[in-house]
Amino acid sequence: MQNAALMAEAYKRQQVMTATPEALTLMLYNGALRFMTEGVESLREKEYEKANVSLIKAQNIISEFRITLKMEYEISHQLLPLYNYVYDCLVEGNMKNSIEKVEEAKTIVTELRNTWNEAIKIARKEKGVS
Repeated sequence: MQNAALMAEAYKRQQVMTATPEALTLMLYNGALRFMTEGVESLREKEYEKANVSLIKAQNIISEFRITLKMEYEISHQLLPLYNYVYDCLVEGNMKNSIEKVEEAKTIVTELRNTWNEAIKIARKEKGVS
């Protein structure tokens, strides 16, 4: 069993190392959503320490999105307030054990992820890549 876990970890690491920047961004969105889902489940089960760990991981991903924005692009000026709001929702949800706040953040990130995924598909189609 341990060997299978090591192989899975090596596969994940290889995926990240060979991914395009666009794919890495999608992976980060998916990771943030996974951690938010874990956080909500833990809050429902009143496992507050576990929820805290998951929500901090989601906060860290959102922080990474915020600090890597290239502000010379107009879209960055639109994304920054969204990322700030999502981050604030996650912090408040974590501090107050508020499932509603985490779900609000999750809804926004889901929309951002879906939009990003569609943009990748359009860009690939324009480049003639499947």
